[in-house]
Amino acid sequence: QVQLVESGGGLVQAGDSLRLSCAASGRTFRRYAMGWFRQAPGKEREFVAHISWSGESTYYADSVKGRFTISSDNAKNTVYLQMNSLKPEDTAVYYCAADSHPSGYYRVAQSYDYWGQGTQVTVSS
Repeated sequence: QVQLVESGGGLVQAGDSLRLSCAASGRTFRRYAMGWFRQAPGKEREFVAHISWSGESTYYADSVKGRFTISSDNAKNTVYLQMNSLKPEDTAVYYCAADSHPSGYYRVAQSYDYWGQGTQVTVSS
């Protein structure tokens, strides 16, 4: 079992930056691929970013590419999402997720086994 706890959300203005953190506990974290998803009111949960367990491979949704950066610190069992140049359309609850058997379907929420409770990000115009 893996427990994930997100933090770092908040209310910011367009153009500002935020860094989200996802702290993992429980079973070994080192072999899990990690992802960030988000869900805006009335919309489906959507893929944001993914990082392989080694940290060598990262993938992004087109909507955040060039603005968001995912990284991991296995020594701290923590994954980060650095979000720059935030836009109002980035407003959502952000969730981190862990995939214990990475299969390449990193954009699919059902591929992930464990989820955090989410952290709210609100970007005002």
